[in-house]
Amino acid sequence: MQHSEKPLQIDIVSDVVCPWCAIGYSQLAEALKQTNTPHEIHWHPFELNPNTPSEGRNYREHIMEKYGTTAEDIKESLTRMTAAGAEVGFNFRFTDEFRTYNTFNTHQLLHWANQQGRMHDLKQALFVAHFVDNSNVGDSAVLADIAASIGLDRTEALAVIEDQRFADVIRESVQHSKQPGIQSVPSVIFNGRHLVSGAQGVENYKNIIEQLTEMSE
Repeated sequence: MQHSEKPLQIDIVSDVVCPWCAIGYSQLAEALKQTNTPHEIHWHPFELNPNTPSEGRNYREHIMEKYGTTAEDIKESLTRMTAAGAEVGFNFRFTDEFRTYNTFNTHQLLHWANQQGRMHDLKQALFVAHFVDNSNVGDSAVLADIAASIGLDRTEALAVIEDQRFADVIRESVQHSKQPGIQSVPSVIFNGRHLVSGAQGVENYKNIIEQLTEMSE
């Protein structure tokens, strides 16, 4: 399949504690790989649960309270997400103690990593830390360790969080992310104008990519 020289611009609005964001990105990445599409990915912040306390909350309790779902609903949902993740090589580990965390600081750290061209790598490391290793991504020291694990400066990472260096930038970005009618995440915007919400599956993403590639030729 012939591709135009111009890479596909992909903006992804997501949160680190959103399971479908990890699944959706993994599906999209597989679709990009299978179609061999040149692309550029830019991540944008979204706060799924801005009122979560710093110590986090039990995920099951949080979902039951937020959506009024039953324990049985949650069990089915976790099974479905685990299967969807496994299909694209993302291995969720949902334990009974699995927690969700406040991600305001993760978004600040991602903004900082972006200045060094490492935002994408840090995003992937945060997904794994949260969903596979069950790490507390609301904790400053844990976040600094994750940054260090991909070769970023741990001391500087800690300083970014402790002095809340990018707090205003993130508040503004989160507001901006909501403006184009984005109510849920993941929301993927192709070439600045085609908005696709939710995890679509590899085949659907492939169809979307191929249609957009044809349009740009």
